[in-house]
Amino acid sequence: MGFRKKTNKNPPVLSHEFIIQNHADIVSCVAMVFLLGLMFEVTSKVAVLFITVQYNVTISANEGLSEESVVNHFHHGLKDLATVFFYMLVAIIIHAIIQEYVLDKINRKMHFSKTKHSKFNESGQLSAFYLFSFGWGTSILMSENFLSNPVSLWDGYPHTLMPFQMKFYFISQMGYWLHALPEIYFQKTKKEDIPRQLVYISLYLVHIAGAYILNLNRLALVLLVLHCFVELLFHVSRLVYFSNEKRQTGFSIWAVLFVLGRLLTLSLSVLTVGFGLSNADQQGLDLANGNFNVLIVRITVLATICVTQAFMMWKFINFQLRRWREQAQVQPVKPKKPQAPKTKSKKDKANGVNGVSSNGADSPRAKKEKSS
Repeated sequence: MGFRKKTNKNPPVLSHEFIIQNHADIVSCVAMVFLLGLMFEVTSKVAVLFITVQYNVTISANEGLSEESVVNHFHHGLKDLATVFFYMLVAIIIHAIIQEYVLDKINRKMHFSKTKHSKFNESGQLSAFYLFSFGWGTSILMSENFLSNPVSLWDGYPHTLMPFQMKFYFISQMGYWLHALPEIYFQKTKKEDIPRQLVYISLYLVHIAGAYILNLNRLALVLLVLHCFVELLFHVSRLVYFSNEKRQTGFSIWAVLFVLGRLLTLSLSVLTVGFGLSNADQQGLDLANGNFNVLIVRITVLATICVTQAFMMWKFINFQLRRWREQAQVQPVKPKKPQAPKTKSKKDKANGVNGVSSNGADSPRAKKEKSS
């Protein structure tokens, strides 16, 4: 993310610089329009599509003889696109708040270079997002008992119904990564950094939206929590490194957890998709019921995950090699110890005493005797 300097000059209205400087205010006004739409009966039905989670299904379960509990679940549909769009606007607003009131103030105190400034902003934003995603995702895993019962990752597929927290989690994830696309323009990202950002934004959207559509939300939730924890450690380590370049212990811990995370991701994916779904009771393609448990879909899912993990390992190896080369160049060269002056040998001293110096010339004593 590039460096944005605030100037006192007022750029022309609707110019690029005007939009970049005031994009948070513009987006806030757009979001406020949807919120105000809830106040009027004519527009409330449309506003609800953008603000609230859609496709509510109420399930009644009898407990005991007379007590009855009502459980609300949700499934996905095309109306979710409107909800994702609204929370994309929310993500842009939160991004601007963190940038202006936290990161910019730290940057003024630290006086980073332009390169470090851009990386610091990126790690600062992603650290906040990964921390929030990891904490929220872990609470969902604990409440739904997915960790204590791994069989539930594939048992009862297709998992078309989700609790509110899980569906809202996926809506927020897709909204956040969609917001990263306009942020490339708002943050004046350097041209050489744009392809890298487009690649990892696309990977997030493809994997999250793919799992959401294919009803693999339970597996996706576990893998997202694992991935967010590893990425959180990396970006926190990078923030610590920018404050003090001697503190690099976090990178070593992250390197170990990164490799373990890739192995665990592949193991869970193969176990769930390769073995669990292949032996499930409901086989076949049924779009009406959300069942995609066919061989071609399972192979495509596993191939996509394996290629992505291989790509991440390749990037990881390149990062480690570059880091080792930089450390080797920075290591100071040890200065050579000064050599002590050579002492005269006994033979040289004897020659000096007998009237001949070490270089073959007469000593001062010999010259005096000759003159006498």
